[in-house]
Amino acid sequence: MELLSEISDKDFGFESSSSNVKYCVRRASRAVVINRNNQIAILFVSKHNYHKLPGGGIEEGEEMANALIREVVEEVGAEIDIVSEVGTIIEYRDKFELIQLSYCYLAKVKTLLDHQFLTDDEKANGFVLKWVSLEEAIALVQADKPFDYMGNFIRKRDYTFLAKAKKILKDFEG
Repeated sequence: MELLSEISDKDFGFESSSSNVKYCVRRASRAVVINRNNQIAILFVSKHNYHKLPGGGIEEGEEMANALIREVVEEVGAEIDIVSEVGTIIEYRDKFELIQLSYCYLAKVKTLLDHQFLTDDEKANGFVLKWVSLEEAIALVQADKPFDYMGNFIRKRDYTFLAKAKKILKDFEG
């Protein structure tokens, strides 16, 4: 999968202490999920004032695609078909001593379920599902002003994924 970007504390003007950090690695699957109306699923994290793509951590022994399918059922309430790869982004989050590898895919909704299956943490963070055009999703993420450290990484990461997905979709049409 193509490496689209590497993001670190220095991208946000934070002092980097990477020479002293012993990172843990977290792998995650994410998706630009498109419904029958060509709308994108995006989650607003109201507690921290940013939008994010559906997805999350890959559990021990779990395949990336299976993790993505599980996460989209939980966060969006939809079963999906994976259409193509979007790319990979590496995040170096010094504050959390974490390297996050995010693998992003383009997916189409196969079946909409009657509700989401959010975790208590996702509920506490005020996750709100929105279906918007790709252009609106890009504009929402671009305009976000996250209240927290992690939100800055998510904003930059998901903007990059959305911009790449836009290019992929344009190539599909052409």
